[in-house]
Amino acid sequence: MTTQTGTRTRLYAIDNLRIVLTALVVAHHAALTYGNIPLWFYVEPAKDPSGILLDILVTVNQAFFMGFFFLISGFFTPGSHDRKGGRAFVRDRLIRLGIPLLAFLLLLRPLVNFGGYLALDLPYWQYYLASWDPGPMWFVEVLIVFALAYAAWRALLRPAQAERAPAPVRPLWIVAFVLGLAVVTFLWRFPVPTGTYVPVLGLPSPQFLPQYVSMFVLGCVAHRRGWFETLPARAGRFGLAAAGVSSAVLLPAALLTTGATSQALMALWESAFAVSMILGMTVLFRERHNRQGPRGRFLSNHAFTVYLIHPLVLVALGWALRWLEAPAVAKFAVLLALALPACWSAAYLVRSLPYAKRVL
Repeated sequence: MTTQTGTRTRLYAIDNLRIVLTALVVAHHAALTYGNIPLWFYVEPAKDPSGILLDILVTVNQAFFMGFFFLISGFFTPGSHDRKGGRAFVRDRLIRLGIPLLAFLLLLRPLVNFGGYLALDLPYWQYYLASWDPGPMWFVEVLIVFALAYAAWRALLRPAQAERAPAPVRPLWIVAFVLGLAVVTFLWRFPVPTGTYVPVLGLPSPQFLPQYVSMFVLGCVAHRRGWFETLPARAGRFGLAAAGVSSAVLLPAALLTTGATSQALMALWESAFAVSMILGMTVLFRERHNRQGPRGRFLSNHAFTVYLIHPLVLVALGWALRWLEAPAVAKFAVLLALALPACWSAAYLVRSLPYAKRVL
């Protein structure tokens, strides 16, 4: 099979990836609702062993899916800057990212975390300020910083310096990237261990910042080098296989050891798994899911709005289902089955508002 793909194929494949990743975000937070990791606006801690399955889903998901989002964002950044120029690029990013961030902070956040206020005895204005947190929009918050940093970097370069000739990625580069990311992540987690929380900024996983930064940069480089088009089909099969092997070998070893050894193995697994999954899914979607009909366009056009509003949908459904007595994994399945169509339906209504499509 040819390794060359056209622009239309490239965009359709990546749009379809964004749909899947957005659905994974909803699934991730649905799993937090009923698992044993209480990092969500509404939680019902698991009362049966099936909650462990949800914790595994969260752990595996966290290892790669937000890094994948940053890579996709980085992939589109150079072209957007080229078309618009520095000032227009910055203005566009501040509008399209900043306004949704403020909408969540000022309007949606008070709704999704109101349950926490009911359990406290203090004035609402104090709770409103004390609970200031961007929630899942931390991704947008960080992406604004990355976009501004990219614009500043481009301002220091001459136009010719920003261009790079297409060049196929080499297997040795992938191995070196995985090992380098693992080392940096391991060292980063001494000052920023797992579980660190940054108040106000609301970063729920700052221990993954090396992955987020490197994936955004890698996406920018991939755009210039044409890596999406030139990755051979066998790289996808290898990536998915490597993800499975690394999980079977490194993850159990990390969980069965302690101290620095466990931290090093976990950093290595996360890095290998993330790169392998991203490689595998990218090629898989390029080769097999590179078309989009009306349904796919609908899902793609509303994906970012789903990301913005899904906390409100999940929390509302969580309260509505609180009467249901069932194993944690069963409640998760019910919640997810209801939440996915509800999120896209609500996103359609939001984007139907006047001027909403200019931002969303």
